[in-house]
Amino acid sequence: MAIPATMMREPGVDAPERSECERSEASRSGGASTPAAAPATPAVTLTDPEVGAKPRRRQFTAAFKRRILQEADKCGPGEIAALLRREGLYSSHLTTWRKQRESGEFAGLEPRKRGKKPIPRNPLAAENERLRRENARLQKRVRQAETIIDVQKKLCDVLGLTVPEIDWKESGE
Repeated sequence: MAIPATMMREPGVDAPERSECERSEASRSGGASTPAAAPATPAVTLTDPEVGAKPRRRQFTAAFKRRILQEADKCGPGEIAALLRREGLYSSHLTTWRKQRESGEFAGLEPRKRGKKPIPRNPLAAENERLRRENARLQKRVRQAETIIDVQKKLCDVLGLTVPEIDWKESGE
């Protein structure tokens, strides 16, 4: 069984970098050879082809949207496609922006913040909440007082004591 040449490299010896015009078979020879001359063209820096971790939504300014709509209105058939390709837009952008323009939504041409909108606070909401808490607290105290009164009545019955009846309607409360 034959061992590939790439596995027979000496440790610590890296394969030389090759320019685009050089053939890739030279890297199969083990990479120990060095190029005879440096390439005549300068090295081209490439952009990072990796996709970012989180995509970023494009936001267009109102001036850009107006300019594109004006250019699209001046375009003839077939020229709109060229405009969209040149600017990197979709036809749905034009459709949405035209609807916003025709409905008079000039504010619609401004980018809007996405997400949940804050609910306007009612000025009486704090007072309402305070009264609800106080009502719940007082109801709890009434239940405790009624329980205590019931226990006292049962205790009087067990001890044989008489308790005068209280007429709640006549006491004013």
